Amino acid sequence: MHVAIIDGDVSYPPTSGKRLRTLNLMLQAARRHRITYMGRCAANSDEARLAPAYLRERGIEPILVHHPVPHKSGLAFYGRLFANLFSARPYSVTSHQSAAMRHAIRELANKQPVDVWQLEWTGYLPMIDRALPGPRVVIAHNVDTLIWQRYYENERNPFKRAFLKTQWHKFRRFERDAFREATRVVAVSAADAELIRTQFGQPKVDVVDNGIDRAFFEQVQGQRDPARILFLGALDWRPNLDAVGLLLDKIFPQILKQQPSAKLWIVGRHPPAALIQRAGQTPGVELHADVADVRPYLGESGVMAVPLRIGGGSRLKILEALACGLPVVSTRVGAEGLLLKPGEDYVQAEEDAMAEALVQAIRHPAALQTMAQHGRRIVLDTYDWEVLGKKLEASWEKSLFV
Repeated sequence: MHVAIIDGDVSYPPTSGKRLRTLNLMLQAARRHRITYMGRCAANSDEARLAPAYLRERGIEPILVHHPVPHKSGLAFYGRLFANLFSARPYSVTSHQSAAMRHAIRELANKQPVDVWQLEWTGYLPMIDRALPGPRVVIAHNVDTLIWQRYYENERNPFKRAFLKTQWHKFRRFERDAFREATRVVAVSAADAELIRTQFGQPKVDVVDNGIDRAFFEQVQGQRDPARILFLGALDWRPNLDAVGLLLDKIFPQILKQQPSAKLWIVGRHPPAALIQRAGQTPGVELHADVADVRPYLGESGVMAVPLRIGGGSRLKILEALACGLPVVSTRVGAEGLLLKPGEDYVQAEEDAMAEALVQAIRHPAALQTMAQHGRRIVLDTYDWEVLGKKLEASWEKSLFV
């Protein structure tokens, strides 16, 4: 098949969970199918410089549209937010619309037949003209309605709550229409798939879990420091920033009172300036931004903390940690969507119990290491990209027979 993958980002270099998923599934599919990959980025970015050669060497034809998503800062950003008060669509969707992307999609369709259009987000479905032939397969990395509902539920500022509530309701209407318009939807967990079926009325949903590169992670070695806590995740994603804020405001200070030797590593891409400054001024905290390889941090930490209160989909960072044998302490939301059992594969602890669970992980590392080894076997046997790639291809095939 000729499959055109339409992305709002460029998934190389793979510096986030979403990029890792898109790239690894695409690499698997390119072994058996003709893949054209269209993403958007700035002309002077690392993505524009590195991605074309990398993808071509692996049999994928790249089309990069040099029209990046607008920045979420400055007066222009607040002007767009104000204008969105009068739009029926969520801000995230309106800000991602691009005449340049629409033109590139039409040009691709005019040059060569496309068997399947894969959209890496519901927000890109409106950019494909309805007259263009070919089924539309939408990848639901998250159910955004659920994320915005959780933003709203965890916000205390009344003005922000009012804005978040409008965005939540806009996403609920938008996703209902987008999921129904799609030929098929691919969710990353059974829980998300059930939500799409029951709340949004789209019965044609398949599950393709997130995964890991087994060979890349299973040989990780390092001198583990039981007192070193790791937080890993993209630091330009609001749910992760909320979790880091919770760590710095509440959880880590409570840990230090009981365990003064504790250390916190925060590892992720694109941290905001305020977080860089705060981490530099907080004793026991180190921030490592935009690292080329996360494995040394996974190999030398004693435990991973996942204090997520907001999120959807499933967390690649937990899979990567367990693939390396690193114990995990996570909230229910943090481990949502994974085929892992609390108490057997990881420690589940909610916001108020997270500090105590991490103190116990520092003081009694052997008990958590046994649990991590059990989780490691589950991850290595279940979440392999080659197996998951074949599941995605099966969704493409089913979309051809509507």
